[in-house]
Amino acid sequence: MDMDATVKELVESLSLELRRGTIILSVLSQMKQPKYGYSLVQVLEQKGMSIEAGTLYPLLRRLEKQGLLKSEWQTDSNKPRKYYSLTTLGSDVYGELCTQWNKLVDGMKHLMDGGAQDE
Repeated sequence: MDMDATVKELVESLSLELRRGTIILSVLSQMKQPKYGYSLVQVLEQKGMSIEAGTLYPLLRRLEKQGLLKSEWQTDSNKPRKYYSLTTLGSDVYGELCTQWNKLVDGMKHLMDGGAQDE
């Protein structure tokens, strides 16, 4: 395997690990208005954060079980859909996660710009 292919493979693998850590924050960020699963997949895709349905639906159920989301079936159309939205707790947790994310980003910028080097 040549060096370029090795680098590309490693970057793809490590990027996937980084993305996994952002999925919850990505989902919560889009739940201010009720959404059903497929619409959430589409919105996230449009905004550059693709997520497989097989990853999203278990995550939505877990976030609901944790009290961060609530769901409601809407059956007024031909296709009944389960809509999810943020709870008050979910909104509070989302706000705190945003604060933590911004601290993390600031810290990483500092590290990547050469700060905090050992002497």
